[in-house]
Amino acid sequence: MRHRSHARLCAFIAVAALAAASGCKERPSPGGPPPPSATKVPDAPPTASTIETMPPPVPPPSKGALIEDERNTISVFREVAPATVFVTQKRLVVDRFWGTAVEVPAGSGSGFVWDADGHIVTNFHVVDNAQSLVVRLQGEKTFPAKLVGVEPRKDIAVLKIEAPKEMLKPIQVAPLREPLEVGQKAIAIGNPFGLDHTLTTGIISAVGRPVEGVGGVTIRDMIQTDAAINPGNSGGPLLDSSGHLIGMNTMIFSKTGSSAGIGFAVPSTTIARIVPQIIKTGKAETVGLGIQLDPAHRLERRNGIRGVIVMGVIPGGPADKAGLRGLSEGDRGLVLGDVIVGVDGTAVDDYDALYNALDTKKPGDKVKVDLLRNGQKTTVEVAVELLT
Repeated sequence: MRHRSHARLCAFIAVAALAAASGCKERPSPGGPPPPSATKVPDAPPTASTIETMPPPVPPPSKGALIEDERNTISVFREVAPATVFVTQKRLVVDRFWGTAVEVPAGSGSGFVWDADGHIVTNFHVVDNAQSLVVRLQGEKTFPAKLVGVEPRKDIAVLKIEAPKEMLKPIQVAPLREPLEVGQKAIAIGNPFGLDHTLTTGIISAVGRPVEGVGGVTIRDMIQTDAAINPGNSGGPLLDSSGHLIGMNTMIFSKTGSSAGIGFAVPSTTIARIVPQIIKTGKAETVGLGIQLDPAHRLERRNGIRGVIVMGVIPGGPADKAGLRGLSEGDRGLVLGDVIVGVDGTAVDDYDALYNALDTKKPGDKVKVDLLRNGQKTTVEVAVELLT
């Protein structure tokens, strides 16, 4: 027994000596201190070759990572905000006691830069009855503005400012070939309640809405959106997810005067057609049939007539050449001539309907006009002309 114990002890000593000679170190027990004989060998400094081959550090995941829709909204705002402006009316207030006069703000709205020549587009009702106007660009730079022209029936006005071209960022109009779809994203930028460059988002709730405008006729094909539109947003751009202009924010349906989720915008197709006309001539082109009529529709209402009474025919005009008849004098007073009840198959009950039936026509276009003459219905072809 003593011989075996001695042999085991010798074997243990031999193994320990071999481990020490080969440079092996005893592994410390988990959680325990290193053995006294263990010494830490410093790591070798990285060389240029090892630095080049080392993989880049992986950043920790961001807690506030943006989703794709958020990134799109931010991108559109950064792109279009410089094209959005603040339009302010100013009126002269005279203090007769002190003998002084000062201009004070009398109303405000939004607008957008149309071109590098300084044309600004906004709503007619934003500038109506203004004594003077100023436009503030992003960056708080303000310029006096002059009124180029208006089209009240579309609630459109065009202003002009003398600003350096590098400060003007024209808006991009959506391509006409891409129809709007209910449910697509809508982004509104404006200055509600005077708060500069405010953004709201929503969707297109409906298209083709007829809405009564400030010009006394219905604005057809209006865009309905649930993007919040409040006082001061009028005249600002309504945009798609590409940052293209699809409409101009115009009005809201609300009993309180604040956004109720039902806002309307003049479509960009109308804006793209009317604005160049105003820039060119100071007014929108309007076509007609060469007749005299009463937009207030007083005679029709008084006599319970559905349609538009031809009050008179302009000599040598299209209606005259087509044989239309106006009012005439009889033994018992006025004698009714023709009453327009339709254009190109669309019923015409009043001036509003007649105006919109001709609105998209161009000078020289021919239309079929349905008439009531002596109680009988007849149809004649009339070429429309540009009204002066």
